[in-house]
Amino acid sequence: MNYPHTKNHFRVEWGGNNVGFMEVSGLSIELDVVDYREGSSPESSVRKMPGLKKFSDVILKRGVVKNDDDFYKWISTATFNQVERRDVIISLLNESHEPVVVWKLRNSFPSKLEYSALNAHSSDVIIESLTLVHEGLIVEYL
Repeated sequence: MNYPHTKNHFRVEWGGNNVGFMEVSGLSIELDVVDYREGSSPESSVRKMPGLKKFSDVILKRGVVKNDDDFYKWISTATFNQVERRDVIISLLNESHEPVVVWKLRNSFPSKLEYSALNAHSSDVIIESLTLVHEGLIVEYL
């Protein structure tokens, strides 16, 4: 029987320390839809045509770890019209820790760094979230 893979076993290669991530979201591709109708068309409706591809922002979440300020260092590389860009690879892994689906983000850079709320009544782990923008998403099924 060929079962679908679970979503809880994955690896992120992003050019920083090899710290595990608890969540990756935003892996999507969308096409703009262009309405077109020429004046001599006998139809009273528009044609739908594919337009530009759009790629959603990808959010990486992980727990804050002592002496690991890689997210902060990366977003701090940004100056007006300049930033360190990286190719990011996200791999869904099987039971043998081998990739079965790989998502590749091309020319990504951070657009937002956010920390979870501090709360004196909670013992939850503090989470840092890094929002990445990118110029392309390639998906490989292995």
